[in-house]
Amino acid sequence: MKRIFLIVLDSCGAGAMPDAEKFGDYGVHTLKSCFSSGKLDIPNLRGYGMGNIEGLGFLGAVPAPAGAYAKMSELSMGKDTTIGHWEISGIVSENPLPTYPDGFPEEVLAPFREATGRGVLANAPWSGTEVLDKYGQQHVESGDLIVYTSADSVFQIAAHEDVVPPELLYEYCRTARKILRGKHGVGRVIARPFVGNAKDGFTRTSNRHDFSLEPPQETMLDAIKAAGLASLGVGKIHDIFAGIGLTEYVYTQGNVDGMNKSMEMAKRDFRGLCFINLVDFDMLYGHRRNIDGYAMALSAFDAWLPSFMEQMGEDDLVMITADHGCDPAYTRTTDHTREYIPLVIAGKKVKPVNLGVRGSFADIAATVTQLLGVSYQTQGKSFADEIL
Repeated sequence: MKRIFLIVLDSCGAGAMPDAEKFGDYGVHTLKSCFSSGKLDIPNLRGYGMGNIEGLGFLGAVPAPAGAYAKMSELSMGKDTTIGHWEISGIVSENPLPTYPDGFPEEVLAPFREATGRGVLANAPWSGTEVLDKYGQQHVESGDLIVYTSADSVFQIAAHEDVVPPELLYEYCRTARKILRGKHGVGRVIARPFVGNAKDGFTRTSNRHDFSLEPPQETMLDAIKAAGLASLGVGKIHDIFAGIGLTEYVYTQGNVDGMNKSMEMAKRDFRGLCFINLVDFDMLYGHRRNIDGYAMALSAFDAWLPSFMEQMGEDDLVMITADHGCDPAYTRTTDHTREYIPLVIAGKKVKPVNLGVRGSFADIAATVTQLLGVSYQTQGKSFADEIL
């Protein structure tokens, strides 16, 4: 193939993994929850076989899908963005990244306070919106940074843009990233800028940035780049991989901007991979438990998809998948959920086929590299020969 576009619908889970309860998730199913809203309208994804995937028949199976399709299992011990994307790219993480249900220890916070010259507020697992309600005004008055975590392996720093400009907040995140190594090597340090006031409420802005732990070994991105091909990132792909393995990248501000910039990439002539993350499903709707919003965002993506597919040439291919779940109807927590992910594959040379339930997200990396003629070793098993 000449060009492969790999689109991650961030958190679009396809039902609980068999070990979901070990992760504290019971009966979770992101797509089923979206379907329950009555606002999910995805005829194009269904046409490519989304409803034909095992366990997704409620979406509506079609008698003759136009694409290949599969349900993907996660081998890695996690349910977060970093581990999910790493596995899609070929790395299976046998050990979970560290989490902090009781907040971060002094051996982390002391050097952080010293390096930034600012105090720390919160220091516990919090919902990103609730923590602003609780500590936003105190931060504005004191200048202390709101530091919090979640059930995931994250060190999040929230600051008002008028108190700490985003570029300075990013510098604080880089400082934290240097501290958070070894046993405290969290998956992501996340900048969470916000605006507003106590009277009208505080609101997070789109100036979020993730500062990820570097992948522990070579990914498909490294192999593609080393082969002299394009390895393009759209959205937070650059942050997830700490910039490693990309030949070019562009940030986005939400799904609409992400789809627009993906369209710009599709109109370019290159040989290689374009790896795309659309973040709103997770950030705006999954974590905020907004079922209708999630369903409508999926419908908006589906409505956009035909115009994107019109840009595909004879030797181009599109893969649409996810990285974990974030069931918007799940009320035990507001965090990610341990789920299978869907995969649909479309292109002029793609043979409609049911690829079944795959053993690892890493099957995607094995397939992408084989399709591009790139040598890469991974635990994943390629299905390239089955789809062409």
